[in-house]
Amino acid sequence: MNDKVVIITGASSGIGKALAFAFGQEGAKVVITGRREDALKSVSDELTQAGINNLSVVADVSIAEDNEKVITETIKTYGKIDILINNAGISMRALFEDCELSVMRTLMEINFFGTVYATKYALPYIKASKGSIVGISSIAGYRGLPVRAGYSASKFAMNGFLEALRTELLHSGVHVLTACPGFTASNIRMASLGADGTNKGDSMRDEGKMMSSEEVAQHILKAVKQRKRDLVLTGQGKLTVFLNKWLPGLMDKMVYNTLAKEKDSPLKR
Repeated sequence: MNDKVVIITGASSGIGKALAFAFGQEGAKVVITGRREDALKSVSDELTQAGINNLSVVADVSIAEDNEKVITETIKTYGKIDILINNAGISMRALFEDCELSVMRTLMEINFFGTVYATKYALPYIKASKGSIVGISSIAGYRGLPVRAGYSASKFAMNGFLEALRTELLHSGVHVLTACPGFTASNIRMASLGADGTNKGDSMRDEGKMMSSEEVAQHILKAVKQRKRDLVLTGQGKLTVFLNKWLPGLMDKMVYNTLAKEKDSPLKR
């Protein structure tokens, strides 16, 4: 990763922040983006103190022009782009029948179109460097999860987009990785939206029993180095993807019963 230029969206906390340190400690120049200027500046200061060359750009991935600005600022500062990590994301927690349509739209704008916008503007430079495009997806992109219909839909869309793009770029030298961390101890659940679009502000799962953001970042770093096609993390995640392919009817029941046990789950037990 020495002297590689890496853009990481949604890098003000969680997996994004951990990725900035993981790639930066390997010698990469790191560009971090996020909507919250204060949080982004704090991460930038930490990276600088750790001796990591970095650039922070306040940007909302759901706005096409903001993504274009990130690419412009990166090229102006570093002159190239080697790796784009589409990490910015938001979750939800509500039954679809109770959910306002604006919540579904917000999930798609951030999780799916955010990836599309950033990739669109970065692609010419990544083709020139024969670099990598990474999408931080989810097990929910392979298996629809109840109470997270909008989240699952956005991740299925991301997975399909990356698969199509990978095939289009098959002879270009560009590497495309779809990374699915599984349940990770990060702030995405803390920032999940309720049925009315307001922030739920708490987690429905035991964060202490999950893979840490730092562990996830190391797995993704290794997968980029090895130019892997797919990365599915955690035993639960791998089993879910496998069983959903071969025993989908059984998985309907297993997924329902598992998520019905979550704190304050609206599913009947």
